[in-house]
Amino acid sequence: MIELLNLKNVATYDATGIVIKDLKKINFIYGVNGSGKTTLTKLIDTPKEGMFKDCSVHWKNNLLYKALVYNKDFRDKNFGQGKMDGVFTLGQATKEQTEKIEAKIIERKNLKDEWNAKKETLEKFQQAKIDKENEFKEAVWVEIYKKHENEFKEAFAGNMVKENFKNKIIHEFQNNKNALLDYEILKEKAKTIFGSVPVELPLIITFTFDRLVEIEKDKIWAKKIVGKADVDIAKLIQRLNINDWVNQGRKFITEDPTCPFCQGDTITSDFRKQLEAYFDESFINDTANVKALGEEYNRLATNLVNLLKQIETAEKTNKNSKINKETFSAFSATFASQIVTDSELIAGKNKEPSRSVSLISVKAQLDGLLALVTAANKEITKHNLIVTNYSKEKQSLIANIWRLLAENHKISIQNFITDRDNKQKGITGVEEQIKTITHKHNTLNLEIKELSKSVTSIQPSIDQINSTLSSYGFKNFSIVASNAEVNKYQIQRADGTIAESTMSEGEITFITFLYFLQLTKGSTSETNISDDRILVIDDPICSLDSNVLFVVSSLVKEIIKKIKKEEGNIKQLILLTHNVYFHKEVSFIDGRTPRSGDTYFWILRRNDHVSKIQAFEMENPIQSSYQLLWNELKNRQNSSGLTIQNTMRRIIENYFRLLGKYGDDKLIGTFPNDEEQQICRSLICWINDGSHTIPDDLYIEHQEDIIDRYFAVFEKIFEHTKHKEHYNMMMGEPAA
Repeated sequence: MIELLNLKNVATYDATGIVIKDLKKINFIYGVNGSGKTTLTKLIDTPKEGMFKDCSVHWKNNLLYKALVYNKDFRDKNFGQGKMDGVFTLGQATKEQTEKIEAKIIERKNLKDEWNAKKETLEKFQQAKIDKENEFKEAVWVEIYKKHENEFKEAFAGNMVKENFKNKIIHEFQNNKNALLDYEILKEKAKTIFGSVPVELPLIITFTFDRLVEIEKDKIWAKKIVGKADVDIAKLIQRLNINDWVNQGRKFITEDPTCPFCQGDTITSDFRKQLEAYFDESFINDTANVKALGEEYNRLATNLVNLLKQIETAEKTNKNSKINKETFSAFSATFASQIVTDSELIAGKNKEPSRSVSLISVKAQLDGLLALVTAANKEITKHNLIVTNYSKEKQSLIANIWRLLAENHKISIQNFITDRDNKQKGITGVEEQIKTITHKHNTLNLEIKELSKSVTSIQPSIDQINSTLSSYGFKNFSIVASNAEVNKYQIQRADGTIAESTMSEGEITFITFLYFLQLTKGSTSETNISDDRILVIDDPICSLDSNVLFVVSSLVKEIIKKIKKEEGNIKQLILLTHNVYFHKEVSFIDGRTPRSGDTYFWILRRNDHVSKIQAFEMENPIQSSYQLLWNELKNRQNSSGLTIQNTMRRIIENYFRLLGKYGDDKLIGTFPNDEEQQICRSLICWINDGSHTIPDDLYIEHQEDIIDRYFAVFEKIFEHTKHKEHYNMMMGEPAA
């Protein structure tokens, strides 16, 4: 088997590249799309291609096996040609066995013909139902929508296409319990509410001016700031009232004894001391206070003037303005004028501290401005409340309109619903008949398949692929042997037409994967059926729905089990996927062996356009979610019976195994009597059967009532083991 892969200088692998070493029997590589998974599979499939000149594949003991690689290239190669090579398997049959098979094939053909006839009947019923729905859809469109489009068009928003409108009127007829109002009343309300839509308005920025008024009232402005009175020169300065003149003049006195004014040597040291004593610390502090308060006042006033100008400018252009713009402008202009005057008074006080000034009070103007802003904001708040209530009123009006329209046409709507339900009953009846025929056909098909196993040909592979297709819902096409070429397959619809060009991506993916699985068991050549081989599988669930994802994971897990047990001719598996759920499903085998020396895990990442690999060895980096299992049970109506079986088994196994004291027999023993114990035993057998085996055709059709009965037993297990609270919590049910 492969023990090492080296990839570099190709696609997203740079010159350093990656080395995947210590590959085991089972290898899981998780990586998102674009991380380099397909390139890795191509290396194993075609290692000698020129693009892989710097890459290598190392086989243990240089012993090469045949590598079967499932990737996009495999799908394109085997599906794109219209025919696929037949897969031979071992077997032989006597003449008596062949005749018996042929007789059953004729019987199967008769069943198929009957199935086709019922299918045609079903399609007629379905078409009749569609025709009736189209007729009703046109009627309500013309009689309701077109008739009331002008006055109630806004109420029809979101339903102005015929299909949506039809569904809406039925929904309103069945569910609308609003008051039934008169047509004229609704029409008048619609004129008002369906008019121009009011918009929410922003509040006007508010402001404070307490500090401005506080500075304005400061006593420093009225105070005559003069020098110290008990100095010799004080009497002369004060008698001549030249306090400010001397204060300014002393700035010109230097160390020179010459007076800057009379030019005499009169500036003695004693004179200097008397000046310094006269203009003492109190004088200096008062003048500094005048300067500081004046600067703060001017700054606050300037900011406030600018703010008021912004408000005034914005409101002048606001068509929805709620403020008295004329009064606001008058107050704002007066305030600005007062600030200019006060600024001049403050400048004078700074220049002549001995002056007593009185600043003009701006409080009255600012009170008026703030009152205007406050009143406007109250109006804006009222307006915005109307906007909020408008939405509620509009929704109420729309509901009342639909209620009236549904009531006025209740007879035609009810007749349509009754007719639709009756037609659906007919469809359901035919579907049940088809289901019965399908069950007979599948049972017969199983018998043919069992008899055909002894035939050495491509037929066993055909039967097995078709059985799996049918088992999991792909019933409208099948694999058949080509009439034109020997040992070739082709895909055929139920009516006999070739299906290749009309198949969905999911159908193509599933059928090519089943074909791949047949190749793992046989060969397109009769001479190398038993060759040893390795498998490389790249995203087998691309384009498949969740139910088929589970099917594919179950099929792959069977391969994994056989590889671990060394059964068959498959020696190694390398599985790559981008799907987290599929990874968890396929890597979960039995819940009892979380680590295995035969299994290794990697994550392949692409960072900055370069692929990198991270090894996790035996530790699975993609863990199963216990909550996810319960979520599947809560949404079991959207899951197949097979999924439900597996989910219930895993929950019971995980939860009670973790408690460490409940085996199957002990769980069964918690039931009070023999009858209920047998029912519990039946459940455990059922879920184990559905989880550990590949189901054959006998178990395709799981009746819902069977699932419901077993689900009730599943719930009883938690009740009898005194763990009902856990069940209620996980299922989201209220405590009893």
